[in-house]
Amino acid sequence: MPRASTRSTRSGGPLPKTSGSDFAGVVESVGPGVSAFAPGDRVCGTALHTARFAGGSFADALVAPTDVLTPLPDGVGFEEGAAVALVGVTAWLGLLEYGGLAPTDRCLVHGGTGGVGHVAVQLAAAVGAHTVTTASPDRTRTAEAFGADAAVDYARGDLLETVRSRATDGYDVIFDHRAGEYFTFDLEAAAFDGTVVLYGGLDGEVELAHAALSKGLTVEVMSMSNLATDPELPTIAGVLRRVLELVDDGTIAPEIARRYDLEEASEAHRAVIEDSFVGKLLVVP
Repeated sequence: MPRASTRSTRSGGPLPKTSGSDFAGVVESVGPGVSAFAPGDRVCGTALHTARFAGGSFADALVAPTDVLTPLPDGVGFEEGAAVALVGVTAWLGLLEYGGLAPTDRCLVHGGTGGVGHVAVQLAAAVGAHTVTTASPDRTRTAEAFGADAAVDYARGDLLETVRSRATDGYDVIFDHRAGEYFTFDLEAAAFDGTVVLYGGLDGEVELAHAALSKGLTVEVMSMSNLATDPELPTIAGVLRRVLELVDDGTIAPEIARRYDLEEASEAHRAVIEDSFVGKLLVVP
């Protein structure tokens, strides 16, 4: 009898590996011992890109463990649920769990029109923080429409001075996805005893500069993927449930830039790498 062979990916999972992390749909069947879900339930989830899974969400059907799955509120559509899952959990984890963002805090979000960034801006504004973000020059008004008190063109030659002028005592929480480029910037923009949360862009060396020590800063390095593998961290399902409550009541609205058919999944990947867009891309089976 022929035997299937697999190869290991860089993340430790088997190949072939189906792409895609986020998903939303209707439960067709449940495994033994599952009582939290039943056939016919509307659900969404994320984290299928981690080393736990060979199967991803670029498919007509998938199998997912219950710890990455949560019910969709009646007022939230499948597209909204899929669009907000990964970015919503990342923003919630970074700002609230790692950053400890509180009302009246001053918050700086890098890239306020990106996938994570546009949800982070909405979440920070909902918390009541004074929120400043960076954006491309043609999208500063879009970033402000997401709830930022001010959006600054990241191409400015005086970017640091402009950002600091929006919060003269510095920022209590900084949320940064390009630490390899902006970490020193973050240290200078942060308030005394502030927190810098790094969630991406860690290529190369990111050194803990003397400025962090002299300001008493906390530097947090986070990965949403850890929630799928570390039992000591909050569950993805629990965090996503809270995010969906905010989508349901209109506090957060994920922006969908484009939709692709499943057959166009490779084009969606190309767009992520090469194109510039606001919010999220969806692959719709």
